[in-house]
Amino acid sequence: MRILLVEDEKKLAHAIQEHLESAGYEVRVAGTGEDGFFLMSTTPFDLVVLDLMLPGRDGIEILSTLRARNATTPVIIITARDAVEDRVHGLDTGADDYLVKPFALPELLARIRALLRRGISETKLKLEYAGLEMNLVTREVTRDGCSIDLTFKEFEILEYLLRHCGSTVTRAMIVSDIWQEVARAAPLDNVIDVHMARLRKKVDAGFEQPLVHTIRGVGFILRSVR
Repeated sequence: MRILLVEDEKKLAHAIQEHLESAGYEVRVAGTGEDGFFLMSTTPFDLVVLDLMLPGRDGIEILSTLRARNATTPVIIITARDAVEDRVHGLDTGADDYLVKPFALPELLARIRALLRRGISETKLKLEYAGLEMNLVTREVTRDGCSIDLTFKEFEILEYLLRHCGSTVTRAMIVSDIWQEVARAAPLDNVIDVHMARLRKKVDAGFEQPLVHTIRGVGFILRSVR
């Protein structure tokens, strides 16, 4: 999940970014209204955390322009303005939630999770490819109706492959996006190989057509043909 944080207070922005990234989100930070508006206009985000008092364009102007373009990205306003009329104005402009400073970072995280859950459509709750089905809510995985029992990490890897089906997933991508490590290391390559071997056995055992393939020297791919 990609989150845009538009906040000009550097210390607060850094604290929020660290907290959200530790929870597994990818966070981009903009320190001005202009930078925030540019990123919203050019890059897809799953959610925006938007301060109201910003240099350049203020948060309300950004939000009203965003909604005028029929953008449905969830927006949480964070601000020191705690008057009732300010909250009403922000929500009427198109904000999905409103949090008054100072606030606890776990509360912001909880509100983000709630909004993202609310925004998930039914089509995103299941991933499917070549008879392989994954339910992201129940965490059930089947292939041609046969249940596949996966560990937590195997589930994460298979979900990643399904989201990139037909495209090569490099080891560096797996290290960065699943293990959340900045740099690759040989020991982690060995761990990935072990997980992939177990996952391949569970997904492909007993089926004539393998789905999980190794691209030698590069990574892995989920596809129905060699």
